[in-house]
Amino acid sequence: MRVASRRKAAIVFLVLGICLVALTVALNVGWILLNLQQIALLVFGIVFFAIIITGLVLNTIFLVREIRRNEQHDAFLNAVTHELKTPIASIRLYLETLQTRDVAEEKRREFYGVMLADTNRLLNTVEQVLKASRAREKNLLLNISEINLAELLGECVERVKTRYNLSDDSISFAPPTDAAIKVSGDFDELQAVFTNLLDNAVKYSGERIKVSIAVKSLNEKIAVVRIKDFGIGILPGDLKRIFKRFYRVPSPQTQKTKGTGLGLFIVRSIVKKHGGRISAESRGDGTGSTFIVELPKINGNR
Repeated sequence: MRVASRRKAAIVFLVLGICLVALTVALNVGWILLNLQQIALLVFGIVFFAIIITGLVLNTIFLVREIRRNEQHDAFLNAVTHELKTPIASIRLYLETLQTRDVAEEKRREFYGVMLADTNRLLNTVEQVLKASRAREKNLLLNISEINLAELLGECVERVKTRYNLSDDSISFAPPTDAAIKVSGDFDELQAVFTNLLDNAVKYSGERIKVSIAVKSLNEKIAVVRIKDFGIGILPGDLKRIFKRFYRVPSPQTQKTKGTGLGLFIVRSIVKKHGGRISAESRGDGTGSTFIVELPKINGNR
């Protein structure tokens, strides 16, 4: 209901802006026709007209952006609330069960496993919010080290396979055949980048999970990592917007998947802090997607 009301408000302001522009044009043209001999006033009228039009256009753009931003904030708050409330309610239920009933040891261990998984989910949500907050700060990376890109990706692959209990052939990764590609950066931050991208590739793959990873040297200075899935895909209009804070692709398939809309924003922020860039490719619904991460290599590494 709140989203619908804001969209109606946006339409009202757009119509109002268009009407004001049309009225201003009509008045200005009429004024010019009646005062052709007064050149000074004519010039003043044209300037004044341009200022009014510019103000109206900027005002309309600002209102539309503010409404969209508020919608994204509301969607983020709803997502975070759900991500926090659901595991808390689950943990509380299991704790009440353990407190009020005699539970067999095997069942007790099962309850502990579920509660631990819910705790990890809570921790992951909190960490995402904190990372998104830190991502807006222009601080320098602190824990800089020399990182073997293939080894880092291998660890990320194993972590995601374990998290989703995937088979060995679900994520294919062939390390580069040439000399080890090394980059300089924060190991934990870069691990978060590739784990997040792999996590998304698995979540949005649908029933058939098949993800491929390729790493190579683009040239003597840049290393490229391509992560490709064969899932739901991304519409062309959303390819750049997916890296914005709070943004989630407005499709039924995407909305079924839990998330806060912060993951790719964090990924882009970390990659930029490392002097790299990230982009996405897709041909649309059902065609899968590819994320390309470019990072500067260590000097002398080919």
